[in-house]
Amino acid sequence: MNLGNFSVSLAVKDIAVSRAFYEKLGFRVIGGDQAQNWLILQNETSTIGLFQGMFDKNILTFNPGWDRNAQSLADFEDVRELQRTLQARGITLVSAADESSTGPASLMLMDPDGNPILIDQHVPKPKR
Repeated sequence: MNLGNFSVSLAVKDIAVSRAFYEKLGFRVIGGDQAQNWLILQNETSTIGLFQGMFDKNILTFNPGWDRNAQSLADFEDVRELQRTLQARGITLVSAADESSTGPASLMLMDPDGNPILIDQHVPKPKR
């Protein structure tokens, strides 16, 4: 199962303070809008999102259809395919993608310790 590009979405209290901290660790802003309280940062090997006031807990995030630079991939496992596989394996979903859709969609599940996992696809289903 290929879940897509991975990042950690951090629920931060003060986006400016968090940005300054992660920049000291070698991260650089590659996307987002600090005025809207969200930024995407990368260093050599890692991607993190900083989100102020958008959710309560940190979230493990996977993006099917994107590479590390948020560029669309020609072929990937669509979120609806991943959803069917997860459900067949007995995973309970907190939210599900609309099976009748073909565009961007997402699903959410929790790991056994209550950590949210978001599978968030921003591109249309691949043409096969």
